[in-house]
This record gives sequence, structure tokens and C-alpha cells, in this order.
Amino acid sequence: MRTVRTECLDWILIFNQNHLRTTLDAYVAHYNGGRPHRGLSLDIPAPPLPEGRAGDSDAGAAIERIDILGGLIHEYRRAA
Repeated sequence: MRTVRTECLDWILIFNQNHLRTTLDAYVAHYNGGRPHRGLSLDIPAPPLPEGRAGDSDAGAAIERIDILGGLIHEYRRAA
């Protein structure tokens, strides 16, 4: 509870129950799929499936930023 409050709810004015549910759904998706965790050596709990063929190197690919919750949270991924 403390993490969702300090990283999300302390920064957003919630208007109603539907807005709260949408906000929490977006945060939980980020927390479980995009946020690095110290206990996992700064890896994410549900790493995305690799795209493209096996053996393709994306080391030189550009990094793109994805804004979540209107830019409150940012995720970074290699551009396709």
C-alpha cells in the first residue's frame, strides 16, 4: 500500500471510484510489468517476450519512453 500511495496516489487527484480503479489498474500493470525490483537484481517481474528473430541484436536500437498515467510514470524500452 505504501508504494502505490507514495509513487502514485499522492500525486493524482482522484475524482471518483471509476477514476481510482483505472488509475490503480494502470499502476499495477506498470508495477508488475515495467518497474525494476531490487530483489530481482533490478529486473522486472514479468519481462516482455523477445521480439524479432532469435540472434538479432538490438544493442544499437534507440530507446523510447512510454508515459503512464499522463506522464507521472515513465517506462523505457528499445524501439522496434
